[in-house]
Amino acid sequence: MKGCGIPAKFINDWRRIGVHPASMSNPSSPSPLGRLLSIGLILVLIASGLFVLMRKKQGDNTASSGGPPGSAGESAPVLSETLTAVPALGPPGVAQLKDNTVDLELSKYGGYAGLLLANGGIQPTENSAFFRDHGFKVRIALAEQDDWSGLNSGRFAASATTTDVLAVYGRQLQVTCPLMISYSRGADGILVRSDIKSLNKLAGRTAIAAQFNESDFFLRYLAQEAGIGVNPLPSLSSPPAPDKINLVYTDDAFTAGDLFLEDVKSGANRLAACVTWAPKTSEVVSGSDGKARLLTSNRNLLVVSDILLVNKGFAQANPKIVTGLVAGILQGNRQVRANPQAANAVLKTAFGWEPAECQEELVKIHLTNLPENQAYFAGTIDMAGSFGGIYQSAVVAYGKDLLPDPAGYEKFIDPAPLKAAADSGKFAGETISIAPIKSSSTGSIEADPLLSKDIRFQFEPNSSKLIATETLNQTSLADVQRLLRISPGSQLRLRGHVDNANYEQFKSQGDAVLRKAALGAMQLSQDRANEIKRVLTEQFKIDPARIETVGRGWEEPVGTDSTKNRRVEVLWFTLE
Repeated sequence: MKGCGIPAKFINDWRRIGVHPASMSNPSSPSPLGRLLSIGLILVLIASGLFVLMRKKQGDNTASSGGPPGSAGESAPVLSETLTAVPALGPPGVAQLKDNTVDLELSKYGGYAGLLLANGGIQPTENSAFFRDHGFKVRIALAEQDDWSGLNSGRFAASATTTDVLAVYGRQLQVTCPLMISYSRGADGILVRSDIKSLNKLAGRTAIAAQFNESDFFLRYLAQEAGIGVNPLPSLSSPPAPDKINLVYTDDAFTAGDLFLEDVKSGANRLAACVTWAPKTSEVVSGSDGKARLLTSNRNLLVVSDILLVNKGFAQANPKIVTGLVAGILQGNRQVRANPQAANAVLKTAFGWEPAECQEELVKIHLTNLPENQAYFAGTIDMAGSFGGIYQSAVVAYGKDLLPDPAGYEKFIDPAPLKAAADSGKFAGETISIAPIKSSSTGSIEADPLLSKDIRFQFEPNSSKLIATETLNQTSLADVQRLLRISPGSQLRLRGHVDNANYEQFKSQGDAVLRKAALGAMQLSQDRANEIKRVLTEQFKIDPARIETVGRGWEEPVGTDSTKNRRVEVLWFTLE
């Protein structure tokens, strides 16, 4: 059996004391007594080695976690090593078409329901849409561990992941991306302790996720939007940064949820949040006895998009097959969108899911169509993230220390298959249909914002008129607009502030002067917030009903720096 050979360490130990491992089976050994002594020494060495390894493993776990999370006797959390560099992939190669069959690797995820339906399951068959319409078959292997080296080397021809992962591996991953398969709409979520009301409250505290996948990106993305840094920790015993969201990691997102729940129930208070996905999100909340809650999911925060990746050498050698893959998946997506129950049989065969579970998972997915794909890659899609936008957001979120030389996202896009799908006329009449998903319980905006962020705008002195030539203003407006664009149904509250530099001067002139100046400051801050709203609605075509404005004058300074006090505070409310 693989993995049962004698470790090299033990062989070297035996050789150092003059015992060769071959003597166990060598008939020329000196004597029965000598053989017996040799075997005894070997058994002692093996037992000693196992004991040392077990003690080392326990020590590593304790070092990683900083000790047990709860009372004495509880097992320590099993954290993975916090990587300071993106793992290197094996060298690139070209995947081969074998027996007219494309080898494709996937995980168990409802977002692939259309692909499975088009293929009639995971086995290659001439009854699939791929064979009937395009003349090739598809064999799907299920794997929960990503094998990017396997895709890169050509061990298989295609796979699927999220756009943020492509940004992480970037230049070393030789693939093309011809299709966005689906948006995750509620499968991913950030869980927090019940006293934490917004993402900003995670600053100075520690969260747990799985590194370099969508759970890591999801938290980093929101931290980036809130203007909060992220600080990966080597272990739970490492001192956290007081002004950043601190992160520790585990091998997978489900374990992250388990360890967070363990920490919450034990009262250790080492972990303030975790990022995981369904059904673990529900399990943690229900198992926490009210001590944990869902801060947000991506049900209305469309930055987790599932994309098809094709080995680059295979794509270049087989463009018609890639075109057929794209057309077949779009066809399957359309069938599932029209009748979700049509996917029950193939999902049960492929994943072992019962019909109720199939439908529960499909609710959390938006299977994309042709015009949504066209807009996604062109960067013009409304109410959702685009390929370039998500890719670039991931590059910024991970930072130059992890991604010192990121690749440009354009190099991965293969537009030909989507163009061929459009030219075929098979998908005529489809329209973009992304809309807010309201909660069945309330359907209203949450009382607490998901995050708040101070954004600078340059106004003319003592005026609400933006300085037209100031490039910072356009950048800041785009930042605000992006929040509304990638989150269907979300709303903003713009809170205007002015500096209080002349407060003492007005105060020295008496209460009447001070009161008049305070009212003027309040009105100016309201006018400035209103001006931002006007530009957003007129220039960026934002529905004015999605923006509320409030003027706070000089009542809420953030410090003594007048420049920092002249600001517009953006509160972002998402639907849950």
